[in-house]
Amino acid sequence: MAVELLPGYRPSDDEPFMSAQQLEYFRRKLLSWKDDILRESKETLQHLQEDSLKEPDVADRASSETDWSVELRTRDRQRKLISKIDAALERIRIGEYGYCEVTGEHISLERLDARPIATMTLEAQEAHERQEKVHRDD
Repeated sequence: MAVELLPGYRPSDDEPFMSAQQLEYFRRKLLSWKDDILRESKETLQHLQEDSLKEPDVADRASSETDWSVELRTRDRQRKLISKIDAALERIRIGEYGYCEVTGEHISLERLDARPIATMTLEAQEAHERQEKVHRDD
């Protein structure tokens, strides 16, 4: 069943947590983000094919190669981000979206709006990062 969202709708603490409206809002936000990433990746590939190192000057060519290297690393990070977006969409589908994978508590709407792929409450994320730092320092 499709959920209609009013223009300008934003999730609010005044409504039931992860109501159909909220889920649809986050689903659309995630899909839009994914579409943007895929469009940018397609543009990058197109530029790579068109511009593939046309510069005759060695210094210019080296500069272009560096730029493309940075761009490709960015695209690789975005590729990984797409898998996180897909995982969030799956959590929406199965009814687990918006709940912390560590504590089971609600992830704040503000956090989800800022980072819709979040899987932990801010507190759980901070504890996780502190734990990672301790183990990294060993």
